[in-house]
Parts: sequence; structure tokens; C-alpha cells
Amino acid sequence: MRIAHFSDLHYGSRTLVEADRCFGAAIDRAAALGVAAAVISGDATDHALDLHAPAARRLVAQVRRLADHCPVLLLQGTYSHEPPGTLGIFRALGGRHPIHVAEGIGQAVLTRGRGWRRSPDWRFEVLPSDAVALFSCLPTVNKAELAAAVGAVDAAQAVGEQLERLLAGWAPTHRLARERGLPTIGVSHGTVFGCVSEHGVPMAGFDHEFTTGALFAAEAQAFMLGHIHRHQAWSRQGDRGEQLIAYPGSIGRFHYGEEGEKGFLVWEVGADDARCTLEATLARRTIDIVFEGRPDLDVLRDAIARQDVTGASVRVRWTVADEDRGAVDREAIQRMLAGAAEAKLEGRIVPVVRTRAAGISQLPRLEDKLRAWAKVADVRPEPLLACMAALDHEQPEVIAARLIGSNTDSTPSTHHVLPERLSEPV
Repeated sequence: MRIAHFSDLHYGSRTLVEADRCFGAAIDRAAALGVAAAVISGDATDHALDLHAPAARRLVAQVRRLADHCPVLLLQGTYSHEPPGTLGIFRALGGRHPIHVAEGIGQAVLTRGRGWRRSPDWRFEVLPSDAVALFSCLPTVNKAELAAAVGAVDAAQAVGEQLERLLAGWAPTHRLARERGLPTIGVSHGTVFGCVSEHGVPMAGFDHEFTTGALFAAEAQAFMLGHIHRHQAWSRQGDRGEQLIAYPGSIGRFHYGEEGEKGFLVWEVGADDARCTLEATLARRTIDIVFEGRPDLDVLRDAIARQDVTGASVRVRWTVADEDRGAVDREAIQRMLAGAAEAKLEGRIVPVVRTRAAGISQLPRLEDKLRAWAKVADVRPEPLLACMAALDHEQPEVIAARLIGSNTDSTPSTHHVLPERLSEPV
């Protein structure tokens, strides 16, 4: 059976253009390949959406278009991206083929009439006679509820143990389906221990839902996963035939620095084998140009010349001290990136660390306080002490007249020579 596997569409106000362009093209490609069914394995939305929002309208229209071609299975994703209840509207879509929304743990079969039939409980005890494929659905696990019951420290271990039991509990049903020559497919949304993020970071820790061993133990030929935005796969050949676990990754490139191609998977799943290929989408190109200090426009010009920024999303990042923040010519950078689809300028400002002289407030005289500050600030105190003495003994008008008159005098006056680093506060 040929199945199109999409994941992490992330429709939202910020991501709409990228998500809709990539998902729309992917639907066209899946239809051209003649897929028999489609799976969307979570995070269809990027956040809670109002039904009248443009992102919600476009997502509904695209899923309806997909359902006009083949039956669709939609899985509940991460609650922060896809709040519970978000997918309910898709049950009411009137496409040519039905949409099965998997918001809870259970199984569903695709029937000979290209309809969906769900299990009365978490699994089928007896498979329907008209089944042509078996799908076992494990949506996002609510760890918060589990943590409230067993404690936050034990929640991660408890999740792993319970999921291992659940996956192993599906194995007998998968064996029954395999004996009947039916493809068996697991669908879930979560993190596999040891997978790699879209930024190339291995996801190792104790807070992940699955190990590959636990997924293989379910004895499904294919396990279609969502949540991680980078395509990757694991396979095993054994007495149960060829088993394959895979993430398609996100449908588009939603963040800077993401590695690898974006797209969806086309699966070929049989009773004792499974394989998949990535069908790439024309995801946006992102380019990062980073400066350790103030952006050098000549260096930036060379970087732009070496890379084709036309139509790309370009991010320029720099780090400068607080006193140099106004020296960055943002308008010049924007002009140089006029051909880019997006120009994002991110300046990191390092605040000036002020050092205080210990006990300065307890010194009785202002002259003593000035000397203490000068020692910490590493400046000579004599010129400032001279200025303070002048203020004590001369009228302000006399001092001002002398300063104004000294502008035409080539010989510096010792009465108004300021110390280095006078920008430091007293």
C-alpha cells in the first residue's frame, strides 16, 4: 500500500506562507503518485487558531483537498502547538473520502470501501473482515497529568514504562493482521531517544517517549512519527520481516539554521516489509551571516556576493558593546539585502559592566571619593581635582569664558584637560 506521510505542518500566522506553499505542493505530488491513504502525524497547527484566521482557513482547505484524493488520518500533536480539540473540525469536512481524527490511543482500519473503522477500545480483539490496512495510533502523551499522579521526578520513567507495555500490547493484533496479508502501520508523535534535531543536535536524555527497541516491539511493519523536524529513519530485519521507523521532518523550514531537506514521505508498506522515500518540498532557503563585533559592511558585501541571497531569508547577527549600538548602520544593511525575501537583523548588546569602589560612600570628602573612583576606573585624578578646585574658588562665568577662549588657543589648558574614560560615571 502506498501512503503519503506528512508531519509538523505548523500552520500559524507567522508560518502561513511557508507552510501553505510547501503543503500545497506536497498534496499535488502525493496525488500525482497515486497514494491510497495519507497520514498527518501531529502538529498541523503552530498554536491555537481561531476558525476565521487565515491560517485556519488555508489548513482546512488543503486538508479537504487531500481528502478529495484519498482517506486521511490526522493525529493529535503537541498540546502547546495543537491544543486538544483543535482537530475536531476536520471530522465535519465533506471531502470525497473520510478523515479519521486520532485524538486518543486506539486502532483504526482502512476498509475495502476506503472508509475508516475505529477500534471500540485501545485495540481490536477481532479485525473487521473488510480491513485492508491496520493503523495503531498513539498521540501525544500528557506528561503533566502523569507527573501530577506519580511526581515530576518519576514521570519520565513512568511514561516510558507505560508506553513500552502499550506498544508490546499491540503486537498480537499486528501479528493477526500480518497473517491476513494486511499492512500494519503505527502512527505517533514524540521523541525517539538518540534522534537528531533539525539543528543537528542529538536528542539524548531521560525525558523522551520512545526507544527504537520499544517501537520495533510493537511488530508493525511501518512506524510513522511526528514531532522532530528532521527526516531520519531506523530499520530492522528479523523474523517479522522488514520493519521501518521514520520521521518525515517538518513540511517546510520554519527556523534559521535548520539542516537537511524538507518534505514528506512516500511509504510502500506490505504485510512483511516497508520502505519510504523523502519527497522534497521547495522549502525556503535560510542564510545566517554572523559578526562577533560590529557588522563590517565590506565583509557583508563579500558574503552576499559569495551566496545567492535573492529570494532567500537572510539573518544578520552581531554583538556589540552598549556604547557602540548606535554605530551599526541598519539601513545600509537593509539596502544591501534588498533582493532577499526576508532580511532579519539581530543585534546583541553587551551591557557595560560598571565597577564600584568598595566603601566609596563612607569616605568623608568628595576629593577622597574621586581618588577612590579614579583608582578603580584606572584614570588620573589630578585633572578632575584641578577642575573641582577651580569650581571652589572661581565664578562659573570666569571658568566658562576661559574655556571658550581656549578654543582658539593651541596650548592646552591644565584647568580643563579631562581624563581618559571620562564616560565612566563617578
